[in-house]
Amino acid sequence: MTMNAISRSQLYVLDQDEALDFYVNKLGMEVNTDQDLGFMRWLTVNLPGDPEREILLETPGPPALDPATAEQVRELLAKGALGGYLFMTTEDARKTHEDLVAKGVEIIDEPTERPYGIDFGIRDPFGNKIRIGQMFPRA
Repeated sequence: MTMNAISRSQLYVLDQDEALDFYVNKLGMEVNTDQDLGFMRWLTVNLPGDPEREILLETPGPPALDPATAEQVRELLAKGALGGYLFMTTEDARKTHEDLVAKGVEIIDEPTERPYGIDFGIRDPFGNKIRIGQMFPRA
């Protein structure tokens, strides 16, 4: 038996509505699922045209975390000491950077040419780091 795809990733966010605004309205993602499960809101987004790879935007809490642990995670997120990472690609890193600057996205690393391509870093409102790269063709 072998695995054949990564279908979902997860990021902690402090406010799912704010996360939805950021990931959809600023980054251009699409809502995949927004469902109240009773014990939690299952909120996922994906890049346009790629609905098989979802990102769960999860608030710290049940069922994954007990109340005390959830509070610790919220405190660490608020301090910027805890956060996930996303890595995405684009056809034009400099243009994507300009578009995100115009939308007020926090840039943490300017576009830089590297051996593998041109990339830059941003941060979501909760401290999660995102790298966006224009990859060079593989030799």
